[in-house]
Amino acid sequence: MEMILREKDANEWVYRGEGAANLVLAYTGSSPTFIGKVMRIRKCPRNGAEGMCMRSPSALTALERLLWKDVDELISSSDNEIACQLFAHHVMKPLLGPKYVDAGMLVEVPREFLELVEKNVIRQRPAWRVDNARVDMHRGSVLLMSDHSVFTHGNLGSSPCISVEIKISLLSKYNPLDLFSGSKERIYKAIKDLFTTPQNNFRVFMNGSLIFGGLGGGAEDTNFGIAKAFENALKSVIQADNGLCTENLLTLVAEAVKKSGVLDRLLDVQKLDNVDIEGAIHAYYDITRQQCIICRELSEEQLKRYTSLHSASLDESLRIVKDYLIAATAKDCSFMICFRQRKAGDSGSGSICSNIYLESTKQTFDFKVYFIDLDLKRMSKMEEYYELDKKIVSCYEEMIKMDQGINSQTCKPLKLRTEF
Repeated sequence: MEMILREKDANEWVYRGEGAANLVLAYTGSSPTFIGKVMRIRKCPRNGAEGMCMRSPSALTALERLLWKDVDELISSSDNEIACQLFAHHVMKPLLGPKYVDAGMLVEVPREFLELVEKNVIRQRPAWRVDNARVDMHRGSVLLMSDHSVFTHGNLGSSPCISVEIKISLLSKYNPLDLFSGSKERIYKAIKDLFTTPQNNFRVFMNGSLIFGGLGGGAEDTNFGIAKAFENALKSVIQADNGLCTENLLTLVAEAVKKSGVLDRLLDVQKLDNVDIEGAIHAYYDITRQQCIICRELSEEQLKRYTSLHSASLDESLRIVKDYLIAATAKDCSFMICFRQRKAGDSGSGSICSNIYLESTKQTFDFKVYFIDLDLKRMSKMEEYYELDKKIVSCYEEMIKMDQGINSQTCKPLKLRTEF
C-alpha cells in the first residue's frame, strides 16, 4: 500500500452504489492516478456491537489458515480486507481467468477520510441501508480497482460507453438456468426477464452514471415510464428506430454473453460444490471436531448417504469445504459487460476487448467483461448457509404443494409425481 488518500481527497469520490458489505464510490477528480477508478469501502452493522467493526489481529482463524494452507499469501494476511483482495487474486483469478478478474489494490486511508466520505454520501444512500450499516471506521485501507463501467480513461469521450451489471444468484421472473443454458434464445430471455424485474440483479450505466436499476438495493419492476426513459437514454449509443433501442441493447448483451464464454467459466467454478451444503456441512463438523448436529436430525436411511463423508480423511474434508466456499463466491458474484461503438477506421482496443457486430443496427461494438464481488466466504458461515438452504427447500416444497392444489381444483385430474 504505497498510495495514501488524505481527508482533502474525500470530496473527489462520489456514491456509485452499495451491497450488504461494501460501499462503492467513483472518482470525479483530476488526478491521473485515480481517473477511471472506483473505491470499495467496508461497512459494519449499526446495531451497537462495536466489536463487530474492530479489526481482528489476523484475518483468518486457525481453522481457516488450515483450510487455505496451500495459498501462502492468504494465510499470512493481517486483516479481512487484505484477505479478500488476496483471495480474489490468488484463488478466483486463476479459476475464472486473468482476463476477467481485477483483484484491485489496497490504498491506505486515515479515519478522517472515512468520516468525511460517510458524511458526503449519506444523502445518496437508501434510508434502509443507512439504518442497517455505516462505514467501518476501523479500516485502515480501501480497495481501489478499475471502473469496469467505462473503458480506460485515455479513451473516455471518444464514444459513449454503456455497461450492464448482472448479479447471478437471485431468482425473480428471471431464471439463472436460462442465463447459463448456452442457448442464445434462452440467454436473451434471461436478459429480457432481468430488464422486466431488475430487483438487485440488473443495472445499466452510461459513461459510469446509472441509467437503469437501483443504486443501493432493489429496483421496482419496469413500468412504461421507466422503459420510455431508458429507451430515450440509449439513443446516443444504439442506432435504431424509436422504440427498438432497448430490444437491440438486450440482444447485444445476450450475444456478448454467448460469445465471451464467461458463464461457462463461472459455471465450472460453481460446480466445484459437488456435494452441496447438505454434504459440505458434515465435512465442516469433522474439521472443527464437533459432534455433527445435522446427523441427529436425519433418519437412518438419510444417514447412510453421509457415512462416507464422516469417514473421509482430514485433507478430503478440507477439500470439500474449500471447494464449497469457492463455489459460494462464484454463485454470489456479479459480472459487468461494457460496450463502446467502434468508429470507422478504428482498429479496436487491444487484447482486453472483443468485438461484436449488431446486425440489426449495422454497428460494431468493442466489449469487455469482468467479474466483480469475488469476496472470500468465511468458514464460520457454514452453519448459516445450511440453515438458509433448509429454508429455501422448505419454501420450494410449500410452493409445489400450493401449485398442485391449484391445479387439482382448476384442471382435470392428473397423475402427479410426488418424488423430486
